Amino acid sequence: MKRNTRKNKAIKYRIYPNKRQQSLIFKTFGCSRFVYNYMLEESIKAHENGESFCTRNSFNYLLTLLKKDFIWLKEVDSTALTSANDNLAAAFSNFFKKNANFPKFRKRKLSGSYTTKLVGKNIALLD
Repeated sequence: MKRNTRKNKAIKYRIYPNKRQQSLIFKTFGCSRFVYNYMLEESIKAHENGESFCTRNSFNYLLTLLKKDFIWLKEVDSTALTSANDNLAAAFSNFFKKNANFPKFRKRKLSGSYTTKLVGKNIALLD
């Protein structure tokens, strides 16, 4: 039997962004929360209409449609928005496995966070 030897690695940094970068970071917080809450609401509506809950693929398809309606979603990191979809899909998965309660809407007052990925050279650390 082969063991899963995959390890996840995360690094946390303290950053000191300038005003423009702060604005973009806060905008990304808001957009990630908006996408998460919108997809959760759509899943609830679909379930009330007798359909099954949405999956990760359908969330990502809805995200492309959502970007056409809300142009400001194109201004932020796209991987942060797909990560919000991944988080919601994982929340539903945990709910159906009876490991967690039903996913809740994200509140604006809680501290913002989002997940991004290093793709090419999209992230640079400067001294």
